[in-house]
Amino acid sequence: MQQYKKIEVFTSEEVRWEGRPLYAAIVQFVHDMKIAARCLVTRGIEGSYESGEVATGRLEVLSYNMPIRITIIVPAVESERILLKAKEMVTDGIVAVQDLSVISHKTRGFLMPRHTRVRDIMTPTPKKVNLDTSLDEVARLLLSSTFTGLPVVDEGDRPVGVISQGDLIYKAGMPMRLGLLAESDREKVSPVLEALAARKAKEVMTQPAVTIEQDKLVTDAVDLMLKKKVKRLPAVDADGKIVGILSRVDVFHTILRECPDWQAFQKQKIAVDHLRFVSDLMRRDTCTVFPDTPVEEVIRLIDCNDIQRVCVVDREGNFLGLISDRDLLAAFSDRHPGIWNYFVSKIPFTERGRQQAQLREDLRAKTAGEVMNPNIVTAQENVPINEAIRLMLERGIKRLPVVDSQGKFKGMVSRDALLRAGFASNSG
Repeated sequence: MQQYKKIEVFTSEEVRWEGRPLYAAIVQFVHDMKIAARCLVTRGIEGSYESGEVATGRLEVLSYNMPIRITIIVPAVESERILLKAKEMVTDGIVAVQDLSVISHKTRGFLMPRHTRVRDIMTPTPKKVNLDTSLDEVARLLLSSTFTGLPVVDEGDRPVGVISQGDLIYKAGMPMRLGLLAESDREKVSPVLEALAARKAKEVMTQPAVTIEQDKLVTDAVDLMLKKKVKRLPAVDADGKIVGILSRVDVFHTILRECPDWQAFQKQKIAVDHLRFVSDLMRRDTCTVFPDTPVEEVIRLIDCNDIQRVCVVDREGNFLGLISDRDLLAAFSDRHPGIWNYFVSKIPFTERGRQQAQLREDLRAKTAGEVMNPNIVTAQENVPINEAIRLMLERGIKRLPVVDSQGKFKGMVSRDALLRAGFASNSG
């Protein structure tokens, strides 16, 4: 048997807490605690109060101020917080509590309420550009933002395309991703922007725009993101005009806000069905190097595999750190200003090495262990995916290394994998 408490509040429809009906305020309070509690509000058909008032639903008498009962079933260890708040909130009514022996408590591990709609979580009044916006202005907008894509709208404010970092790189020739460009010296950034200025958004945007109606369910929006392989969706009204943007980050922030602590549930012997773990979705074929691997080889791995980061492990497979293109740029920028050319040139890394003999020699001499970032957040493979989402959002990272209980590297988790696995668990 599991020890629970049943908390009951007997009140009426007229009672308020901070301007809201008391019953609604209590339900919201319990919801926001994100604990293993169930809450039920019932409205009586007849009742009386200490004041002598009688409430009735009979047709021959006008009904008013009907009785309300709020019932909360909660594990005993969590009950005290609810009781303290209930005594504060209930300014007219009775608060009662009794012990309850529960033989089974099961729930389903959804990441967010299934009725959540796009308009509830989208970013309203998004930044946007028109068809004739020059690409240098597009790049400036993206460099000053946390996102890497913008909707392109026509004269009627209807999305006709999206312009992303990838469009700027592969169609307009922008020489490096926005994150690196933002960290570069102004004298290096200015020529890049000048080269983009001659072209317009309509020339390189991805079209047509994949949009979602603001009244659609978020689950429908995620399905569309995954099907079309996009990171964000312009949200439109009934007339097709843009009213917001729904991105993966918006979805993740909602999960973080709404999702309970499933690990705490399991510790309380509550069976959580449909719960997915990091080990279910991590990618295991991630490139790794040893600490003594020459940096030249690290760069070749990044170049040949079209990736932005490489994990460093010891001979026993223990995770030691991560090397990104940002780490490489920082490690050599002082001694070799020419390292910037490694990231802006279209020439393969190997050919660039032949053109810069001294730099290539230093790349061979320097090892992965010397340039890696050892202060990397990791997740254990038995962590629920909502916890992985929390880590990635709080630290602003897009890929999370996964280790076992002994610290051995197991793989990497991406935002796309989290989204895919998280909402696959909502089906059925």
